[in-house]
Amino acid sequence: MRNIKLLLSYDGTDFSGWQRQPDRRTVQQTLEEAIQRLTGAAAVTNASGRTDAGVHAIGQVAHFYTVSRHAPEVFVKALNATLPHDIRIRNAWDMPQAFHSTLDAKSKRYRYVIDNGRIADPFQTRYSYHVYQPIDVAAMHRAAQALKGRHDFHSFETQWPNRTSSVRTIFDIAVTRKQNSVWVEVEADGFLYNMVRSITGTLLLVGTGRWAESRVREALVAEDRREAGPTAPPQGLFMLVVRYGHADEVDPVPSR
Repeated sequence: MRNIKLLLSYDGTDFSGWQRQPDRRTVQQTLEEAIQRLTGAAAVTNASGRTDAGVHAIGQVAHFYTVSRHAPEVFVKALNATLPHDIRIRNAWDMPQAFHSTLDAKSKRYRYVIDNGRIADPFQTRYSYHVYQPIDVAAMHRAAQALKGRHDFHSFETQWPNRTSSVRTIFDIAVTRKQNSVWVEVEADGFLYNMVRSITGTLLLVGTGRWAESRVREALVAEDRREAGPTAPPQGLFMLVVRYGHADEVDPVPSR
């Protein structure tokens, strides 16, 4: 029995998230059906994290067990030949039996993309959240630093409680501008449900002048979802990279 690790990207627009759901098109089901067509046997995939409906991935990681003797490069080529165009396998590896894409992840990095042009870019509507008001990116970045470190992020978690603990560690959080695009990037040891989208919605209150920078820290300390800002819509969110601490690990996309 082999343990195959996959690095994949997908456009989440037309998927109801990663996880299998009855009568819904999901990334997991689509991928598992492609693996079964290739190997002739049913497969169960585990992902590093369950992206929600409409959320995209550049560097999602999944693994599955198989008795197939196909080489990793064959998995890449053959799966891409049968998968729909909104999912691509970027790489594949043979891993030790004990490797687990979820449990072994050391950190994950997400990027939220905001289209800050006066008029929405029609070519970005599937991949960004349009905010036409001027955004003070520097103020957002300064306010965001209050979230860095180990905290209880209950204020930025929807559908609470859905995990045993709301305590997570943010290793890096940055807000930058690329012409008309504003990026909110967060890297942490784990994420709560809608955590990045809630953080983005909160920081946008600062960036558009409706909140003082200090209110982000106050919202964090309150540990009350009602004290933070709204949840930004899903289409602007991308899973960028999952890190496992392997010596030969290469990011699928530059951090900034």
